[in-house]
Amino acid sequence: MTRLHRPAPHTESHKLHHAGWLRAAVLGANDGLISTSGLVVGMAAAGAELRTLLLTAAAGLTAGAFSMAAGEYVSVSSQADVEQADRATEARELAEQPEFELQELTNIYIERGLSPELAAEVAHELTAHNALGAHLRDELGITDQNEARPVQAALASAAAFIVGALLPILVVLLWRGPGLTSLLIGSTLAMLAVLGALAARLGGAPMGKGALRVLFWGALAMGASALIGRLFGAGPIA
Repeated sequence: MTRLHRPAPHTESHKLHHAGWLRAAVLGANDGLISTSGLVVGMAAAGAELRTLLLTAAAGLTAGAFSMAAGEYVSVSSQADVEQADRATEARELAEQPEFELQELTNIYIERGLSPELAAEVAHELTAHNALGAHLRDELGITDQNEARPVQAALASAAAFIVGALLPILVVLLWRGPGLTSLLIGSTLAMLAVLGALAARLGGAPMGKGALRVLFWGALAMGASALIGRLFGAGPIA
């Protein structure tokens, strides 16, 4: 007698599963680094003293972290509200017109390449197992992996912003020689390249491309900040 063996559980980890928190973390770190460094570079190019530079950086870090957290929470909460409304709509439609919903699911599988007979069989099986879950996944694209998580996105974004903003603060605290403005710009661009490459690596994209695209915008921001500081300030401190 042949004994059937149940296949061992197989767990796969895909890049898309981490897209939500990864996007928030990368955005937060880049924003913290660019915005705080830009503030400090502008003030340094204007000739501000050390105490003013530190206060500027600290204020930028605090305001930016709360702003990022609030922005991400509100944005992702809106997405969660839409998902919840779609869940309620699908549940109501399944209760009121189950045959129509079954045919709708069957048509989805036919469009994806199944024969009408197999599509109908699959739709029946999935409806019996979890009708709402099948419609959310295959009709609307809502799954547990991409479900909106406002608190997670807010915390990831705020924490990443703080990490990014710490670099210019440390440079101002530790550097006592000439060339502070140049050092701030150089260290910021170097860290942006690292962050861009790391984000690309985590997302499965070419690291060079990821580094270059953040370097472009970072260099633009640093240049604009330094120019404004020189034009409207008393002159660079170094």
